[in-house]
Amino acid sequence: MAAGEYAGFVVRRAREEAGMTGAALARRCAISPSYLSQIEHNARVLTPAVRARIARELGVEAQQLTVDPKARTAAALVDSFAEHAELAALSLAEVHLVADQLPGVASALLKLANGRHADRERIEALEVRLGGDRGEDIGPQMPFEAVRDFIAMHRNYFDTLDRGAEELADALSLRPRSRYEQLRNYLRSLKVEVVEGSRTAVGGQRRYDPQARMVHVATELRPAQKAFQLAGQIALLTMNEQISAYLRTSPYTDDVTTRLTRIGLANYFAGALLLPYGEVLAAARRVRYDLEILSAEFDVGFETVCHRLNTLQRPDNSGIPFALVRVDRAGNISKRQSATPFHFSRTGGTCPLWTVYDAFTRPGQVLRQIAEMPDGRAHLWVARTVTSGAVGFRAPEKTFAVGLGCDLSYAPQTVYAAGLDLEDRTLRAKIGMGCRVCERPACPQRAVPFAGRTLQVDENRGQLYPYMHEPDEE
Repeated sequence: MAAGEYAGFVVRRAREEAGMTGAALARRCAISPSYLSQIEHNARVLTPAVRARIARELGVEAQQLTVDPKARTAAALVDSFAEHAELAALSLAEVHLVADQLPGVASALLKLANGRHADRERIEALEVRLGGDRGEDIGPQMPFEAVRDFIAMHRNYFDTLDRGAEELADALSLRPRSRYEQLRNYLRSLKVEVVEGSRTAVGGQRRYDPQARMVHVATELRPAQKAFQLAGQIALLTMNEQISAYLRTSPYTDDVTTRLTRIGLANYFAGALLLPYGEVLAAARRVRYDLEILSAEFDVGFETVCHRLNTLQRPDNSGIPFALVRVDRAGNISKRQSATPFHFSRTGGTCPLWTVYDAFTRPGQVLRQIAEMPDGRAHLWVARTVTSGAVGFRAPEKTFAVGLGCDLSYAPQTVYAAGLDLEDRTLRAKIGMGCRVCERPACPQRAVPFAGRTLQVDENRGQLYPYMHEPDEE
């Protein structure tokens, strides 16, 4: 069976909004009218290839012909249900029914799950504090998780900040290899001086003294990194009104989360200033999203390019919807942002079959993988390690693997699809959101059982696959 999803309603609505008959659309897409009718009535799935053809003929983005919000909601419900045996026992069909037909109930369940997750973290922190091992302050939630949710709520795109950065970049005629001095001169026009010093003297990478109106920047940073630090300071000095407007849309009111969100928005502006929207999108399309060419052309790091491509979601001129992830060797996810239905599990861990982890075995090389989730949705993933830190012998450094993924229907727009068979499902890596929430019955890499299913236990048989579970009841 071809990979795809039932998306009849959105296809029919898009066709009607375009003022096109079913017969006319079928003819333009080189498919039979009966085939299109079956798609529109959810008798057949909409495959990525057919979705791309229909989107092209209707003049819309392929992403508009998906049920992404509901698919993401269903995935989040599966994730949150994993900790409750009664809920985990529900079939995927039942979960999708709740997400599709009862969105209000689904939203309420996710809010309850998030609240329980925050309470559990608070209890764990309290236990640590009472045990005397650490002395962190205890809050009702993890602020960095709240910032991630806030960014996801805005679909990784902040229009006024992005357009403001693009206008400033155009006004200053910023150029990749001279922008540090250009931004330094711009700050001087704002009566702010830039002073370089050692990382130790600065106390980090950047420090602003509002009384003296001086920005201290670490000398050890590369010019592009210095430019990013100055761009972030420019955001805090000149875009306060726009940043505050976004902060008013945040459901979080505690001071730590608010400050972290403000920094996140300033960093968003900085990235948009160094990599102006229209210029980057045009270059990405020209080189078919070749990350290393874009990195060299704009004189920024691999991770910075990936992060910027993930934010190119302007409604009237969007790039490919990407998911972005950054992990360390231990599997900790330190950055995750998604403009796709790909869901990052909070309770199930991550999948060791994912190529993002293979990147550590081949540092500096760009790896690619067609990965298929248990629901049949497939993504093209590209991953590479990135290393940064202080300069010098034995100086501490940090290494991460950064992954960028898109729905398989967008893969032909990228250079990374070259030579890959996008249609052969037998060649796809079968991954999941994490062992606890992955329903694949037979996976040789499984570390823990799938929550909510009865294990198959037979003392008279030896199995290749650990923790095999009983199939769903019909």
